[in-house]
Amino acid sequence: MEIEIATLGGYEEVGRQMTAVRAGEDIVIFDMGLNLSKVLIHDNVETESMHSLDLIDMGAIPDDRVMSELEGDVKAIVPTHGHLDHIAGIPKLAHRYDAPIVSAPYTIELVRQQIEDEGKFQVDNDLVKMKPGASMAIGDSEQVELEFVNVTHSIIDAINPVLHTPEGAVVYGLDKRLDHDPVIGDPVDMDRFREIGRQDEGVLAYIEDCTNAGSKGRTPSESYAKKHVEDTLKSMEDYTGGIIATTFSSHIARVKTLVEYAREIGRQPVLLGRSMEKYSGTAERLDFVDFQGDVGMYGHRKSVDRAFKRIMKEGKGNFLPIVTGHQGEPRAMLTRMGRGETPYEIDDGDKVVFSASVIPEPTNEGQRYQSEQLLRMQGARLYDDIHVSGHLREEGHYEMLQALQPQHPIPGHQTLKGRSPYVDLAKTQGYKLGRDVHVTQNGSTIQLVE
Repeated sequence: MEIEIATLGGYEEVGRQMTAVRAGEDIVIFDMGLNLSKVLIHDNVETESMHSLDLIDMGAIPDDRVMSELEGDVKAIVPTHGHLDHIAGIPKLAHRYDAPIVSAPYTIELVRQQIEDEGKFQVDNDLVKMKPGASMAIGDSEQVELEFVNVTHSIIDAINPVLHTPEGAVVYGLDKRLDHDPVIGDPVDMDRFREIGRQDEGVLAYIEDCTNAGSKGRTPSESYAKKHVEDTLKSMEDYTGGIIATTFSSHIARVKTLVEYAREIGRQPVLLGRSMEKYSGTAERLDFVDFQGDVGMYGHRKSVDRAFKRIMKEGKGNFLPIVTGHQGEPRAMLTRMGRGETPYEIDDGDKVVFSASVIPEPTNEGQRYQSEQLLRMQGARLYDDIHVSGHLREEGHYEMLQALQPQHPIPGHQTLKGRSPYVDLAKTQGYKLGRDVHVTQNGSTIQLVE
């Protein structure tokens, strides 16, 4: 059976992930993402009303024109998890393909919301939920099967899809960390990865996320981050002024931890910001998390301002606002607070806890710098990087190579420079660049089996 891989997005940058795998006449697309930094450099851009061709020209979503060169039909579109760099291109591109969108339940609900917000295209693809550990047949030949392996990441319900073919498995490894003690959900299923590496024809190709490939050691568990949050917030227990926390709105486990320790230091947690309300509200509605007690969630501008007025009236020392804006996004809540555009007044000595790292991209780094300076000018004390990454470091990559023993590692999710540490690691394990390890570009194809 012919096996061909089209690398459409995320192979020259961090963002707009999209990869297609052709097995015979059946094609499966993994991810359809957005490169948010390409949008943020423009003022007042509303992607919902833009044409896909304009977003492609901006470098914001994948250029999928190479798909016309693949000799087969798309049978499924499979987003691995709910981050925007993996799902936000779906409203712009999915309608081109007569195929269902298949993913884990939380991801499917986020995709549904993305489609509902779309203002340019009618997206009628079926939405199919499949839980981690489950499988489904692809195409009519019964020779190709799609399996979801449970992984842990900085968002709940993440999976690594595996396409089983007569020539071996193709494992799509974006995104994960090897967390054996997560705060929410099951641990990463390393046993299944080892089984896949040793069954039948083994692993033909392994497409891997190289975000932190150049970092030594292993990525700590989310339970480690939970302890870090606990230590940081309890060190402020006697402070009677304002404490503000910010994290990824999609990081439900971290939001849950912040809510828990806000209560332990005698403060009422309040979730503020549109995306904070969306991700946490969806997770609670689907029973992935139970925040318990009185947790306010406010997304619309007027309701947010009313919440801030209440906080100022009843005393900042009684509340812990958990807000969007850890990357310094211009319209996010923390940035507005830093500019003095909300009723919340930051006083000298107030604490701002960044339970997130800066995404290593120039736009984000510049915006975050500006946000920090605005906060410091008002006298805020900043607590930075109370966080663990959702991506593998060097030892995690080594463990995955040992578990899967792939014939062809394909590094992705990074620039050429960002992928080089992974290539170096693969070479120490007997792989050779150009023979086994494929360093590719957006819009390229790799013919693995002719």
